[in-house]
Amino acid sequence: MLQRYLQRLRFATKTNMVKKNICVSYCTVNGRYSHILNVSSEDDIKQFIIANTDIVRRNNLTPEINLRLFTPNSKFWHAKPELWPFTDPYWAIYWPGGQALARYLLNNPGVARGRKVLDLGCGCGASAIAAEISGAVYVLANDVDPVAAIATKLNCELNGLEPLPTETENLIGCEPKGWDLILLGDMFYEEVLIDSLHTWLRSCIQAHGTQVLIGDPGRAHLENHVIRKHLCLLANFELPESIREENFGLTNSCVWSYQPEL
Repeated sequence: MLQRYLQRLRFATKTNMVKKNICVSYCTVNGRYSHILNVSSEDDIKQFIIANTDIVRRNNLTPEINLRLFTPNSKFWHAKPELWPFTDPYWAIYWPGGQALARYLLNNPGVARGRKVLDLGCGCGASAIAAEISGAVYVLANDVDPVAAIATKLNCELNGLEPLPTETENLIGCEPKGWDLILLGDMFYEEVLIDSLHTWLRSCIQAHGTQVLIGDPGRAHLENHVIRKHLCLLANFELPESIREENFGLTNSCVWSYQPEL
């Protein structure tokens, strides 16, 4: 099942490389037939997302935010991973770290109000949407998956917002911009990635005094990494039962402030 495949990747030791070509492989009995999906525009991808996701309004930490996600009613929830036509759709699941981060922003709108905000690895865009609702002066939703960027725009519209600006370049390691606030939900699932984030986020703080907030349900890679000693707990949220079942029994998700030694 595609949904369980994605869950295992986010809690496993390896990452998934972003595919450059938008294509789909349909596996027949002999496994030889390959078909290129006929999508020629962003509107085509939007329609594909709309046709293969459901609008989710409850059973998560932010019922105020509507999102297009996979549910058990979705075709690809049960499909084989190789049948999905784009890069692995991490954006189609509302991960527990992102839920905690969005909930924290909605509970504390002053954190984002009047500030320039980067949602790094935005996925479905929930944290970016929460920052926008909270009154941020500018929000950039960044994800290396271009389909996630399109899904984020759809989710903005679903919540009565103008589509937020998006960026699909990998910003990790780039020259630090003048962000007031950087949000990272569920990004700490692989050691090499955490090493890169540790270095880059520290440079952002050094250059611009950026505040960095991290949402994570306690993945082993984060808990066992040296970065953990630089995190200050801001909030701890109990996950709904359905979210626990989807995330290997994890019961809580936390928001941390990243405060490295400078």
